[in-house]
Amino acid sequence: MDNKIVDVAKRAGVSPATVSRVLNDSPLVKGPTKAKVLAAIKELDYYPNAAAKNLRSQRTMTLGVIVPDINVSYFAEIIKGIENMAYARKYQVLICDSDNKPEKEQEYLSLLPNRAVDAMILVTPMLDNEVICEYADKGYTIGMIGKTVSHDRIPVCKTNNVKFSNQAVAHLIDQGHREVAFIGGFRDSFESYERLEGYMQALKERRIPFRPELIDNGDFHEAGGYDAIMRLLDKSSPFTAVYTANDEMALGVYRACKEKGLRIPDDLAVVGVDNNRVSRYVLPPLSTVEQPKYAMGALMAEKLIDQLTENQFAGHRQFVIDSELITRASSMKPKR
Repeated sequence: MDNKIVDVAKRAGVSPATVSRVLNDSPLVKGPTKAKVLAAIKELDYYPNAAAKNLRSQRTMTLGVIVPDINVSYFAEIIKGIENMAYARKYQVLICDSDNKPEKEQEYLSLLPNRAVDAMILVTPMLDNEVICEYADKGYTIGMIGKTVSHDRIPVCKTNNVKFSNQAVAHLIDQGHREVAFIGGFRDSFESYERLEGYMQALKERRIPFRPELIDNGDFHEAGGYDAIMRLLDKSSPFTAVYTANDEMALGVYRACKEKGLRIPDDLAVVGVDNNRVSRYVLPPLSTVEQPKYAMGALMAEKLIDQLTENQFAGHRQFVIDSELITRASSMKPKR
């Protein structure tokens, strides 16, 4: 039979209220009494009923996280940052995979009014900002990673996709490439759209004509990157370099090049995004953009927990973390 707080109180010779104060680390309980209560808890192997405790405080001590696809390493790193920060602050994390479907994101947001979670972090959501803001207007705690929204109750953490994509494509152009292809992620992805914008910006600034036939989408997956580069190679529009919106799609490009007998970077230069774990170990090592994925997740979890505990919603808060272009052999001009 499970022990209850009254059993602990009886064993320690104190009132149930005193046991409750010890469990909540109250300074009102002095050392000897606290020691007796802790000893009784250990002897009875007592675990407080977290559900009842949280019901009284109207808190679940849980953060929800909605991601488009948990199989993509970018999102996994963000989740790791969220989880570690939440654990340090005594919160749990509930992960929701929307499978790139706005209707699933909408369904998961209902966890807020249902009080299943205290706050929700949306990672590159596909929902319209208006829908998200409606929840914030009702007083629910929401944070966003990777997408901008103007609302004084919604903190936003992101990188400058346009800026670093411009830098990545400019690097390829500086290596002598004038025909640069682009492989984006999900068609409705805000981040993918911004990376395309940076790509186009780099071409415009260097007076290189934009060629829409050199654009394709790979859904942020290796298989998608493989299919996209194969479609591009089958066209009669030549190109000598490709910028992929993430490293996983770049790996698909590597596989296609091997099958086609194309050498990287001699026949095709490649730059990706994310600096995932395998990017430095493939041959040749992949040039990529270092995304502060873990830091973005940890920062957002910290801000939302502060918001929950301090109940402060001051100002329009946007946190932009810098990214870094890492050049490796996959994009460097071959030595002749």
